[in-house]
Amino acid sequence: MIDGTIWMRTMGPEEINAFAGESLVGHLDIRCTEVGEESVTATMPVDERTRQPYGLLHGGASVALAETLASIAGTLAVREDQMVVGVEINANHVRQARSGIVTGRAQPVHLGGRIQVWHVEITDDSESLVCISRVTLAVLDRRDERE
Repeated sequence: MIDGTIWMRTMGPEEINAFAGESLVGHLDIRCTEVGEESVTATMPVDERTRQPYGLLHGGASVALAETLASIAGTLAVREDQMVVGVEINANHVRQARSGIVTGRAQPVHLGGRIQVWHVEITDDSESLVCISRVTLAVLDRRDERE
């Protein structure tokens, strides 16, 4: 742990955002805005990249934001010789969003040696809940990534 937080690695939003590059995260313009003591926050625009044909935020885009947040947080909460991968996600879409920015915040539910569980809430510009998600990550040793 670093300075009494849950984090085992130190990365700020700028470094995290630079890492996204040409991935799905970059294409959806998901931007980390804060690494708190026990949470990670990011934003995503509601625009032509993230809306479904009816003009609403696509549920899959919300899920992508949730898994991205949990994966960032999970990565910060493991040693340098470890990595995390998603194994399960559930999401409840409780309110529509048509424009603006949505903000997600990931907080830990369980941080085990092999499994992590993260709670992610996504809100709109008025801070109304849009989606609530639970993400389960497996913690792997980096030497296992070839398997």
